[in-house]
Amino acid sequence: MKNTDIIDRVAVAAGITRANAKTALDTVWSSIIDAAHSGEVLSIPGFGKFSVKEMPARKGRNPATGAEIDIAASRKLSFTPAKAVKDSLAASASTSTKK
Repeated sequence: MKNTDIIDRVAVAAGITRANAKTALDTVWSSIIDAAHSGEVLSIPGFGKFSVKEMPARKGRNPATGAEIDIAASRKLSFTPAKAVKDSLAASASTSTKK
């Protein structure tokens, strides 16, 4: 699914123009990014939460040469799905495997 597919769904469901749906969706994405920049946890009930994880500096290996390399510390955006999302995925997985 692409961003334009989500915009179309939001526009139809809310009865608004595609331009307004795009603005709304862009606002959601920028809110998630802003929360991540400030280190906040963004929780969306029934969907999940976004948080930033601090990854420490570490040693690694270049897979091509085997040489040891330094991997710099970084920040990663992490998503934890809500129980309802996990349950929905588990239910759809169990029904798709039954024939």
